[in-house]
Amino acid sequence: MKRQIQEIWIDLHDELKKFIFSKVKDIDTSEDILQDVFLKIQLNIHTLSDCSKLTAWVYQITRNAVADYYRKTHLETQIDGFDFAEQENEEPLYLSLSNCINQKISKLSEKYKQAILLTYYDNHSQLSLSDELNISYSGAKTRVQRGRDKLKELILDCKNVETDTKGNLIAYQNNQK
Repeated sequence: MKRQIQEIWIDLHDELKKFIFSKVKDIDTSEDILQDVFLKIQLNIHTLSDCSKLTAWVYQITRNAVADYYRKTHLETQIDGFDFAEQENEEPLYLSLSNCINQKISKLSEKYKQAILLTYYDNHSQLSLSDELNISYSGAKTRVQRGRDKLKELILDCKNVETDTKGNLIAYQNNQK
């Protein structure tokens, strides 16, 4: 097995390093993520049932490691203060709403607040949310949907939010100047 890991390192090291760097744009972070990837490979190589899919499996681990990095650094969830870092791919209108949204989340009842935070900011699936909260899967789905609906109502009730006839957000006046 040690030889197999060394061969993977030799074959994929440079390629993976470039791939990771293209995603995170920092050489030190790329090296750290690469080390994590190879550690995960070493710990989980026994779970790979089809060796012909090794490269795809390694890339999936790598993509997950990059996603984990962004989850840790860009979505720094501080549940007490609701201080969520902005994501790069969000719409500019929603970026300007982040403080407003955080305030509105804090006004939700505890069960809806928890469902929203765990699914949207902690990236839990609704299935893992049901496990985490020890409720049924349908109960978790309902809780997330109701939390989302209540949050939308709170946001759309703001005086500085403008919506279209279908209730979609179209403008936001930032009053924090």
